Amino acid sequence: MAQTRWWQRGIFYQVYPRSFQDSNADGIGDLDGIRARLDHLVTLGVDAVWISPIFPSPMADFGYDVADYCGIDPMFGDLDAFDRLVAEVHGRGLKIVLDFVPNHTSDQHPWFAESRAARDNPKRDWYIWRDPAPDGGPPNNWMSNFGGPAWSLDAATGQYYYHAFLKEQPDLNWRNPAVRAAMHDVLRFWMARGVDGFRVDVIWHLMKDAEFRDNPPNPEYAPGDGDIRRFLQTRSTDQPDVHDIIAELRAVIDEYEDRVLIGEIYLPIDRLVAYYGENLEGAHLPFNFQLIHASWTAPQLAALIAEYDAAVPEGGWPNWVLGNHDQPRIASRIGAARTRVAAMLLLTLRGTPTLYYGDEIGMENVPIPTQEAQDPWEKNEPGLGLGRDPERTPMQWDASPHAGFTNGRPWLPLAADFATRNVAVQMQQPTSLLNLYRDLIALRRAHPVLHAGTYRKITALGDVLVFLRESAAECVLVALNLAGNAQEDIPLPPGTLGQVLLSTEPGRAERVEGHLSLRPYEGVIVALDARG
Repeated sequence: MAQTRWWQRGIFYQVYPRSFQDSNADGIGDLDGIRARLDHLVTLGVDAVWISPIFPSPMADFGYDVADYCGIDPMFGDLDAFDRLVAEVHGRGLKIVLDFVPNHTSDQHPWFAESRAARDNPKRDWYIWRDPAPDGGPPNNWMSNFGGPAWSLDAATGQYYYHAFLKEQPDLNWRNPAVRAAMHDVLRFWMARGVDGFRVDVIWHLMKDAEFRDNPPNPEYAPGDGDIRRFLQTRSTDQPDVHDIIAELRAVIDEYEDRVLIGEIYLPIDRLVAYYGENLEGAHLPFNFQLIHASWTAPQLAALIAEYDAAVPEGGWPNWVLGNHDQPRIASRIGAARTRVAAMLLLTLRGTPTLYYGDEIGMENVPIPTQEAQDPWEKNEPGLGLGRDPERTPMQWDASPHAGFTNGRPWLPLAADFATRNVAVQMQQPTSLLNLYRDLIALRRAHPVLHAGTYRKITALGDVLVFLRESAAECVLVALNLAGNAQEDIPLPPGTLGQVLLSTEPGRAERVEGHLSLRPYEGVIVALDARG
């Protein structure tokens, strides 16, 4: 355990830069704002800040439509502001990870301007162009993740270009060696500026079926699911040769000392773990989103944890996530009462956890009036509840106007409860969710078994999940009550005595013998010793 690397020992914290802190009163967060709030990350105890896209962009998809991979959008600052941020991040003992969006660019990227200029342009093959179907329509049935066909006709050249997301986000052709070389140089550009790693957006999309065959119908599709679920994306994503592409990315990352490659992958566990690479030459951390989509019952959580833990290849490193900028907030998914137990679960499972900004204070989804919706997905498929604005609202720092986020008009509305649910208030409350996160992170750092020890399920009966974290030096039991009623007589392992190290509820530090009792929605961490 002493030989684990920083991204194995550490905790990542995702910042959505538009919503973290505004420094110039335009209502949109920026790099200087992030820099001004680094003390919060240090006090919280996390180890690395992951920043969603900050590159020059027309903002059709809020930065995931990149127009220049080697610059900073003026909305967020400039390269000097970025360098200052990197210096201060490192000066505080933290790491910095950038979002890398290699699947697609903006349609305003100079590469695409050249590509669409003519069929014989040298950069034509940098993107995915196909002739129309015999009826003049799209080349196949692939659908956009944001609604409608994933093909748009370029009238000037008579061909369709492919875009897995918005029509303003044409997909790059990763079968072209020149594309790969250009993107490898992008990684080198940022690592030379001190970036410690990358979270790679939709990494499982990078390669498509070489024959562009139709996707099969989805037998589970139901009206209201959104267009993307009409078909199973077996041809447009997760192709076998994507792993060669990822191995090349990893090789570039490995040119620099102690960097990390994280992949965004929404796939079942058996396909997810393939992204570690056959010989662990893939992503260091293929993002594991199982807790985001889980049904929060003890038996189902126990089953998915065990399945994932067993599936991680030997030498691979697990990771866990409760929320991100694309998913409803954890407090809204499982209810505020369970957020304390969820925090304890996240920070006691084997592997690397990632926190989403605001989850440490229990921020919830904020209802966004239709006329104020910003997310293009919501605008393209209105009324289906697919928009992501509710989980991207400004960070709630204090009770001042606009929650201390801005002196201007926030780009998205604030939560109605910001005056009482904010960092400043919770810092003064010993039993707040924020202070529970701080205590959990400190305990995790003090007890390496909590990040690197083995995982062993003890029981998952009814509403209680109990598991052990074990190493040669320590044995820790975690018991989580997911229900609103007390749970009695939860047995300790035979032949052991326990000392409560931390509870999600105040006032517990007792020795325990034989069995535990849990209050409603309580979780406890217990150090175990052999009796006698």
